Amino acid sequence: MKIAILSCFYPYRGGISQFNACLYGELSRNHIVKAFNFKRQYPEFLFPGKTQFVTADDEAVPVESESLLDTANPFTYVSTYKAIRDWDPDVLIVRYWMSYFGPSLGYITRQMKKHCKVISILDNVIPHEPHFFDAPLTKYFLKGSTGCVTLCEAVSKDLLELKPDAKYTVIQHPLYSHFGKKLDRETAEKKLGLQSGQRNLLFFGLIRTYKGLDILLEAFGMLPEGYQLIIAGEPYGSFDKYQQIIDRLPNKDKIYKNLKYIKDSEVTDYFSAADLAVLPYRSATQSGISSVSYHFEVPMVVTDVGGLKETIGDRGTGLVSDEGTPEAICKEILRYFCTPGLKESCIGNIRLEKERLSWTTFARKLIEFIEGL
Repeated sequence: MKIAILSCFYPYRGGISQFNACLYGELSRNHIVKAFNFKRQYPEFLFPGKTQFVTADDEAVPVESESLLDTANPFTYVSTYKAIRDWDPDVLIVRYWMSYFGPSLGYITRQMKKHCKVISILDNVIPHEPHFFDAPLTKYFLKGSTGCVTLCEAVSKDLLELKPDAKYTVIQHPLYSHFGKKLDRETAEKKLGLQSGQRNLLFFGLIRTYKGLDILLEAFGMLPEGYQLIIAGEPYGSFDKYQQIIDRLPNKDKIYKNLKYIKDSEVTDYFSAADLAVLPYRSATQSGISSVSYHFEVPMVVTDVGGLKETIGDRGTGLVSDEGTPEAICKEILRYFCTPGLKESCIGNIRLEKERLSWTTFARKLIEFIEGL
């Protein structure tokens, strides 16, 4: 099968690009695959982080691609469509995660649908931080899809609200496996400068309002002695509001911060040192962080939003807080550490998930769905 993928690839960085590189590699084992990349993903003033691109000390996987689409330049919508059309694929796969991409990707998919099957992999249908224009722009985009792939049932529900007749399938987010082997805990703690002998909680990834770091900080302040909180990730916006909470906590000296984008080679250090990852999200679909946690066999405490209960709580790989409050998060953290055998049970279930959630399985299910359309 001849497969075109239109999304962000190297030199763009982040979870979406990492996912695309893994998918490209797996599909390339049995198919002819070509990557069509962004020339400009976002205008700089719309991007809240420090950079969209791989830096000199990153270890992102290079993927050969053709950089064509400038989302802010409609002339490139036409040229990108023509380039993909001229390559003449059997199927075009497009990633969609926010409504900003509705006009650009929607134009291309609606044109390409006349020539081949178009499959949209939907990370989100409604963004975590919604706007009034999300629904119309996403509806415009979805009209160009022959079929849709969601990564959890929560996104499927959102999809059917906007497109009740959508042909779709759910294939759970595969595990990231390119971070290497887990280090022994002592080595990881020394590399990070952590105090030994503590119960280490990890908040990892981009720091955005919907991810609830403020909730976790308040919960951490309620914990007894013997706990340490690791915050690792780049803030999208000011960190001041979080620092104000930290400054008044009684155990603020037990909080370790590394407020920058964590490159791939450093990810191992944080998850090797962690006892428990905490995802106190206010909203969610699925989370790429959970896939990293699975790889390193680190159980999780999550809130009951989006697909987190479905993909973590129902699988027994962590605990689900019924409420996104500091008190409820604190209660689940204490339950994890104070319940005999719970840690071992969660890790055992994670090992079962690692067998199920491979890129080979994801690619096989994706191809079966495409062939069935």
